[in-house]
Amino acid sequence: MKRSSIKALLASSESGIEVTVKGWVRTFRNSQFIALNDGSTLQNLQCVVDFENTPEAELKRITTGSALSVTGLLVESQGAGQKYEVQATHFEVLGDCDAEKFPMQPKKHSLEFLRENAHLRVRTNTFSAVMRLRSLLSFAVHKYFQDRGFYYVHTPIITGSDAEGAGEMFRVTALPFDKTPRTEEGAVNFKEDFFGKETNLTVSGQLEAETYAMALGQVYTFGPTFRAENSNTSRHLAEFWMIEPEVAFNDLTDNMDLAEDFIKYVIAYAMEHGSEDLEFLEKRLLDEEKNKPQNERSPMALLEKLQFVVNNGFKRVSYTEAIDILKNSKPNKNKKFQYSIDEWGADLQSEHERYLVEKHFEAPVILFDYPAKIKAFYMRLNEDGKTVRAMDILFPGIGEIVGGSQREERYDVLVEKMKTLDISEEELWWYLDTRRFGTAVHAGFGLGFERLVLFVTGMTNIRDVIPFPRTPQSAEF
Repeated sequence: MKRSSIKALLASSESGIEVTVKGWVRTFRNSQFIALNDGSTLQNLQCVVDFENTPEAELKRITTGSALSVTGLLVESQGAGQKYEVQATHFEVLGDCDAEKFPMQPKKHSLEFLRENAHLRVRTNTFSAVMRLRSLLSFAVHKYFQDRGFYYVHTPIITGSDAEGAGEMFRVTALPFDKTPRTEEGAVNFKEDFFGKETNLTVSGQLEAETYAMALGQVYTFGPTFRAENSNTSRHLAEFWMIEPEVAFNDLTDNMDLAEDFIKYVIAYAMEHGSEDLEFLEKRLLDEEKNKPQNERSPMALLEKLQFVVNNGFKRVSYTEAIDILKNSKPNKNKKFQYSIDEWGADLQSEHERYLVEKHFEAPVILFDYPAKIKAFYMRLNEDGKTVRAMDILFPGIGEIVGGSQREERYDVLVEKMKTLDISEEELWWYLDTRRFGTAVHAGFGLGFERLVLFVTGMTNIRDVIPFPRTPQSAEF
């Protein structure tokens, strides 16, 4: 008989039918009642086994974590809190589970413990909810762009350029470590490497996406990116996913409009289609908040926070105005900021971003027109000669969630900026070609997907919103 998902059965309007379900045992009590979960929903399906006619050896194989196939009659449940149950006529243990050694026992586990068991943690309610929402948000990303005529571009994972100019990249090489070929000067001879030049894992698909926007009009990338930043904070990963649209003929205002509309859409989509998981995660957060001091509790519940973003316009503020606000703020005057704001040109830290969002404006904020010296070479220089057409979107609890800009489309200006920053024209000749051959105003942004998932799920550590986190000294799975 064809397997039915537990989600479909619990939503069914038909009972008294024979069904087959397959899943993993969450609990088995009184040697009769099995709570089965197949990952399609948070809810378990109760299966009632006729233990008197079941061999004891078979009953002993039913333990938390074991995989079962159950066939029986779907009937209205007599117990509270569940619509249906299955009166089993036949069951089969598909996979045994050593109950004494199985880490995911039906009790509360710390997030640290679950990270150590990342291959099994998705069997818990918390992580199954997070990962279903991650899948839903991924779909919403593609749906948003596809419905609006964007083309999905697969940009290279192996690259010879550093789009961000940070230098924190993972090197890709086929050269031997014990007998590395050297030049006469003693440097590594990358001409003998696989690609004939130094290559790395990409930090961004933006530069390549720009070239496609100059032909297809509007494109987006959604793929893995890598950064060899030796950071162990709750906001950083060495491997993460980036969403990067690029649009020909868009200026900075168009870019801000697109980013705001996009974020509101995907969050609203998750709220509409993932309500069960969001409600569970909200309850989990509220339970955790009870143990925190009053001044450390979140001012808004999870669903209220998401609704707030969807229903309100983002506040648009220039960098210069933001610096004035921060310089004159109480935390800055009272030396409460870890990094004090003393003058124009400072690179804003997370504490500053969160102050603007959570305390001053009490709304998502889009900062724009940043100092050129703290932004990337490809951002369009303003007429003042000291700021660029950059924009960042700041969210409560997270800080920066989106970074973007109107790109520098003027060949001469771009070349001059590259010279100032000692960026090789020879290395990026193909990028400069787009400014030689039919250049046009264009803009785009990058959104770190894990930070979006972090915000939507209410989780507090970015390692808990990606299936297998990659961090310094950690690539276990």
